[in-house]
Parts: sequence; structure tokens; C-alpha cells
Amino acid sequence: MKKEFRIKKNKDFQEVFKKGQSFANRQFVVYKLSKKNQDHFRIGLSVSKKIGNAVTRNRIKRYIRQAFLELELHLNPAMDYVIIARKPVSDMSYEEVLNSLKHVLKIAKIIIKKNE
Repeated sequence: MKKEFRIKKNKDFQEVFKKGQSFANRQFVVYKLSKKNQDHFRIGLSVSKKIGNAVTRNRIKRYIRQAFLELELHLNPAMDYVIIARKPVSDMSYEEVLNSLKHVLKIAKIIIKKNE
């Protein structure tokens, strides 16, 4: 995932947390914030140390990034997203992570059902 597609600065994370909307399922919490003059979406990832060791956390982050690349055409480009992974994600395969992310993004009305 390209650098301009990532949220890295604490200031940007805090803005999404304070001004954005949150949606959740058992595996993920998703915050979304509309950004008017932005030509592509940005994604920030948060995977706590409680979830597992560095190898596990990095695998989860790779899975989430790949899922967003697959869903890229179905996402609003003028948005910032922050994804927080919860404990059950540590035991999931890529397909399960993708399906869970699709589920929470549908709840948030970020993607619609016909785009599977």
C-alpha cells in the first residue's frame, strides 16, 4: 500500500477518533471521517500488543491492507478510515478477515452488498 494511502501521524488518528463515526463487529472497530479535498482514501491501522506478538500483529496488518486493496473500487475516495483489530482476529485466516471487514464496512454503509 502506497504511503499516501496511510495515516501515520497521531494528530490524524485523533482527528478521525474525535470527529468521525465508529462502527463495530466482534473482530473490528472502524472509524470513518469524510475529507472533502482528498482524491484517495487513507487508512490507519491499530493492532494492540494484547492481540499477539509482533509476527501476529504484522500479519493482521498485512491482511487488512490487502483487503482494502481488493475493496478499493468500492470505497469512497474522500474518506479517512481507522481500523482497530480486536482479539479474535489473531486466529483468523485471510478469507475470514476479508469477510469480517466486508461485514463491518456494510454496517458502516461504506460498501454496499452488491459489490462482493
